[in-house]
Amino acid sequence: MENTSALNQPDVVKSQYQSSANLSTRISIHDKYSTNKMGFGNWIFSNYEIRPGASVLELGCGTGSMWVGKDDAVSKCGQLVLSDFSEGMLDTAKEKLAKFVKIEYKVIDIEAIPFEKDSFDVVIANMMLYHVPNLLKGLREVSRVLKDTGVFYCATYGEHGIMEHLSNIFSEYGVEDTTNKNFTLQNGYDSLEKVFRFVKRRDYKDSLAVTSLKDMIDYILSFASMSDLHKIPEQKLEETLRKHMVNGILPIPKEYGMFICRK
Repeated sequence: MENTSALNQPDVVKSQYQSSANLSTRISIHDKYSTNKMGFGNWIFSNYEIRPGASVLELGCGTGSMWVGKDDAVSKCGQLVLSDFSEGMLDTAKEKLAKFVKIEYKVIDIEAIPFEKDSFDVVIANMMLYHVPNLLKGLREVSRVLKDTGVFYCATYGEHGIMEHLSNIFSEYGVEDTTNKNFTLQNGYDSLEKVFRFVKRRDYKDSLAVTSLKDMIDYILSFASMSDLHKIPEQKLEETLRKHMVNGILPIPKEYGMFICRK
């Protein structure tokens, strides 16, 4: 239900993510109700190969929550740069990760990464590539700053998860799935193989088992682009969701995973 054309505009993306409030709402529902208790962030980290002394750049780090509790990974890094398009996100990340004095924070646009060629052993871009206006240009920038022996990790969602399911639930109100599909598990390989020699997809098996409809409604309303759902009164949202509960649980499918790429 993300509006593809709107969310591809940098000003709109910056506005949506200028503070961490909406993102925190979306993260919290996964923390509370995911059936896979490993957690998507922990699973992502389990795929990382960070060798001692490695130089690491994360693009679109958001609130930095992925690095909370990852002391061993941080200590391994010879250089760790966390970046985002939003200064508000970086402010939150600095607060969350204040104890790690070695972390550098930078506002960076993936289409113009301000580092020299072959600067990093690892580049990370999770849940953000679908926002990049010129994806090919952004991926070429990643390749440019990545060392020849380096690895690029990028997580994303699939096309048959939460948003598709919610659009089906609320189809009687004319809600359609307009999710930004510029970079998904289904089509991400096609974009990546234009720039990287080796591309591998890995899937994360998970779903939501939601017990609080208020939390689900807060999640829905945290997406500024979901205009169709915003037009539905909250009481109607709750009534419709309640019809799909089974034994006090609202089951919601999820489709997430990542790509691992080498030059």
